[in-house]
Amino acid sequence: MAKKSGSKKSSSKKVETNVNSPVGQTTVAKTESRKYNFLIRTIWTFIMIGGFFAVLASGHIWCVFLVLLCQIAVFMECIAVTSGSSREKNLPLTKTLNWYFLITTIYYLEGSSLFRFIEPAFYRYPILRVIVDNHKFICYCFYVFGVVLFVCSLRKGHLKFQFASLCITHMVMLFVVAQAYLVTKNILNGLFWFLLPCGLVIVNDIFAYLCGITLGRTKLIAISPKKTLEGFLGAWFFTALASIILTRLLSPYMYLTCPVKDLNTNFFSNLTCDLNSVFLKQDYKTPPFISERYGIDVITVKPIYFHALNLATFASLVAPFGGFFASGLKRAFKVKDFGQTIPGHGGITDRIDCQILMGSFTYLYYNTFVSERGITVDSIISAILINLDERQIVEVLLRLSKKLYEHELLNKKEFKTIGDVYSKCVERL
Repeated sequence: MAKKSGSKKSSSKKVETNVNSPVGQTTVAKTESRKYNFLIRTIWTFIMIGGFFAVLASGHIWCVFLVLLCQIAVFMECIAVTSGSSREKNLPLTKTLNWYFLITTIYYLEGSSLFRFIEPAFYRYPILRVIVDNHKFICYCFYVFGVVLFVCSLRKGHLKFQFASLCITHMVMLFVVAQAYLVTKNILNGLFWFLLPCGLVIVNDIFAYLCGITLGRTKLIAISPKKTLEGFLGAWFFTALASIILTRLLSPYMYLTCPVKDLNTNFFSNLTCDLNSVFLKQDYKTPPFISERYGIDVITVKPIYFHALNLATFASLVAPFGGFFASGLKRAFKVKDFGQTIPGHGGITDRIDCQILMGSFTYLYYNTFVSERGITVDSIISAILINLDERQIVEVLLRLSKKLYEHELLNKKEFKTIGDVYSKCVERL
């Protein structure tokens, strides 16, 4: 009995020693740290989700601003990661030139898309008309001036660093800023083309992780050893399924499916339009083996479901390589995250590395297979206001009136009245 008692006492003392040992304290500290990081990550996940839906409801212009802020943040993070030694260089103009080229590129890309929304101001502010008419030439002059500044800033002993910095800046503008511009175009084509691709990438990321930890056996790519082939393919199935569900949830709302004509539009606006035919039900003949066996000759479905499946395939099989590219960049410069912009999540780049590639594909897919390229009244009016002066616009009105008169849609008196209005306008000009 004495031996047993002594044995228990010795055992309890041994456990107590392990808990209070430095190793035990380190283990407890790590556990508490993981719990804290998980809590912070969860809180900020809900903050991001809530903020994202708030921006969607606020309107198209705020979605454009969100994309603009994200591309600036990604640019800053990539430049910071790839130019860590710049602090050791006494070259303050290097950072200034990075910002200069970024602003010039954004102005060139975004300006060309947003000018059509400020047409009413063309004639109130003549200087604005000059800026719009000469947009490309002005941007070219800005860029050339930046090149001149760069050459003037070159210093012996730092040439390799300076040219490397210039190359990195242009590569980031190509991979990030130019593709983010296409995301902006998706927003203007309809929030559906912005929201669906974002949702598909998120779903794919979640199920790649879940399928990977449950079924994963085969490594997918060396640069990301935790990625598995089973997780990659499993995520494809669930992303395809999610594309059907998300399309069913999003497509009934005109606020999401209509192209934007007024940037002041928001969720509470009564936005209506003639829907793109992909959002309207169409009849499709079934293959002979289905019609003969089941007696179903025709199925009625919206074409958008087929397009959503194609987007899901890209989100599953190609978009993840945007993340692998970012992982390779981080490994090359030996950093864990691109930044600490989002607590618990790292930098903005860590969250949207796949979204940028997905957004550019969506824009090209939309314009190739979905966009209705027919000339519309809005596109004609926009072209007239941007490219013609006041006298030419009045002449267009007179010629259109003449055509209406020739087709007997206007009588002689009405046509003469329009002619008198034309004469008075010409005199004023």
